[in-house]
Amino acid sequence: MANEVLIRVLERKRKYVWPEAQLNFWLIVMIAAAATIVGVFTYFMQLQSNFHLGVPWIFPYSIATGSLCLLFLLIILVLIQQRQLLPGIVVLGSFILFVLFLTGLIETSIQLYGPTGSVNSYCNLYKPSYGLANGEATLAWEATRGICQDWKAVFAFYIVGTVFLLWMMVMAWQVNQDNFD
Repeated sequence: MANEVLIRVLERKRKYVWPEAQLNFWLIVMIAAAATIVGVFTYFMQLQSNFHLGVPWIFPYSIATGSLCLLFLLIILVLIQQRQLLPGIVVLGSFILFVLFLTGLIETSIQLYGPTGSVNSYCNLYKPSYGLANGEATLAWEATRGICQDWKAVFAFYIVGTVFLLWMMVMAWQVNQDNFD
């Protein structure tokens, strides 16, 4: 018989050390941002449907972007639980979402603060004349004020999400470079 040679291959898994407090804070803020964006634009789509109006492209786009972000965060949570969170996956997903959030931020800012017919101009247009009294005028003012506050909340969460996704790309790069040992 021929001599058999047994070769052992040793595999060494590289362990990445993630800063737990920063990662948890990032996850909580991003879940809040994505869920708010999905919820507000779903509400807006329902309003448009109730009034039989057309739906601007930013509404379904934002719902899809927020849903993709929530899915990405769920995948990150599963990978964290399995101790298999790789910086490359986080950088790639964060970059894709960064581009989507930046696009949503730009369009939301145009809709909210644009030159003509912006949402903010309608928010400042109508104010009740005699304070808050019972009646249709007060109800209309409250509904308008609520919609305006929703737009401003979405705008703020798009800013926060964009900045936090950029922060995550930097943090994942630092984890890849072993800067958090």
